[in-house]
Amino acid sequence: MKNIVIHLINNIMKIETYQKLTLVFHPTLLLLFFLRKIPLSWFFELRLAIDGIDRPYYAYCLFQAALEAKALHLKKISAIEFGVAAGNGLISLERLSKQVTHITGIEIDIYGFDLVTGLPKISDYRDLPYIWKKGFCKMNVSTLRKRLKRSTTLILGDVKDTVPIFLERDFSPIGFIAFDLDYYTSTKFALRIFHTIENNLLPRIFCYFDNIIGTDEEIMCEFTGEQLSIREFNNIHKNKKIAKISGLYHKRIIKSTWSDMVYVMHSFKHTLYNRYIYPSEDRQDNLN
Repeated sequence: MKNIVIHLINNIMKIETYQKLTLVFHPTLLLLFFLRKIPLSWFFELRLAIDGIDRPYYAYCLFQAALEAKALHLKKISAIEFGVAAGNGLISLERLSKQVTHITGIEIDIYGFDLVTGLPKISDYRDLPYIWKKGFCKMNVSTLRKRLKRSTTLILGDVKDTVPIFLERDFSPIGFIAFDLDYYTSTKFALRIFHTIENNLLPRIFCYFDNIIGTDEEIMCEFTGEQLSIREFNNIHKNKKIAKISGLYHKRIIKSTWSDMVYVMHSFKHTLYNRYIYPSEDRQDNLN
């Protein structure tokens, strides 16, 4: 962000005096003048910094996962959405992946997991039956397939069955997962995606949990829903932990609630976990 500000100031100094006066009285022209000077990567990061992008939580996670992969000298990653429903999130993921690939050079394969018939019958209080009902969030498969623009793969069925089958196939290392299955039980089964060989995973996988924060009626807590599934995962895994990014909310320009819904799955024993990924020159600048 500091570099972007310096870049804008330098551009101001190069403008003729009469142009400066004109631009001051026409803010839109001023904005357009600067935006045309900013490289695509800077424009993307600027929009992301101010939440001026579709689903900034998807954008942040996907972009950071691609940067991690690039630093590890990988060429391709996978992004997954658990709970596709009408498909708006998946389509957004497609658009964002195209931009992220253009900026980073990292190719992104997308997978969408869904039951198709909507939320299943609830028999467990931990699935929050006071806010969810059977049949919510149905998918129209044929309509969604027509809307998808690229080679996104739909994986249909109960995640309890489809996740183990998926792990038997060949796929690029997973870098980002969006969890939007609503239920504790469904999320618990979806988290089994991490029960695989390390070549199928980045050492740090960005995760977005859609139901960590809810309305006043939903009253999300650590003893039900997604938060409980995360806690149980951490309790049974010694070398894999799902944790929030410390300070993410406070360091962002726009203080959005989604910052508290972004986690990272750390695979501490991954052979690439300890590999240095910070560009040396940038790191030195920050330390000096």
